[in-house]
Amino acid sequence: MFDLTHIHPMIVHFPIALLIVGFFADLIGLLFNKNFFNKVGFYLLILGTIGVIAAYFSGDFAGDGVVEAGSLGQALETHESAALLSLWLMVGAALVRIGAVIFNKYKGIIKLTAILLFFIGVLSIARTGYYGGELVFKHAAGVQLNLGMDFNNDIQKINKDKDDD
Repeated sequence: MFDLTHIHPMIVHFPIALLIVGFFADLIGLLFNKNFFNKVGFYLLILGTIGVIAAYFSGDFAGDGVVEAGSLGQALETHESAALLSLWLMVGAALVRIGAVIFNKYKGIIKLTAILLFFIGVLSIARTGYYGGELVFKHAAGVQLNLGMDFNNDIQKINKDKDDD
């Protein structure tokens, strides 16, 4: 049966990719004064921010009920804190950008501020992704091992064999 906690790892890669590519599109638009790249950066910022929101809430759902102590608990808490910071940074960057575009103020210091906020948000997203990777690769969070063995069935067979002796 499909486990809803699997949605988070399926979603998280989209905002990472969208926001990194969007930031570089914005940077190209800034450096070479190309409006096309500014538009690409804007739309990827919006899509990526929607992805961040989905990733945050799916991660919150996946983490519900997980009560872990020690290094796994600390790593999970660090990832959650980083994700919350990333969420607010990207929502803030998107709102600043949307406001600048709506009021036709996406130029000069506002443009530089919006791109700087976008950059800080992308760094935060990368940091959050790093901590998420640590959860999986260092702490094996969410990893279900199936080494081709059915432990419950094997234990029942062992117990049955002991009873037969």
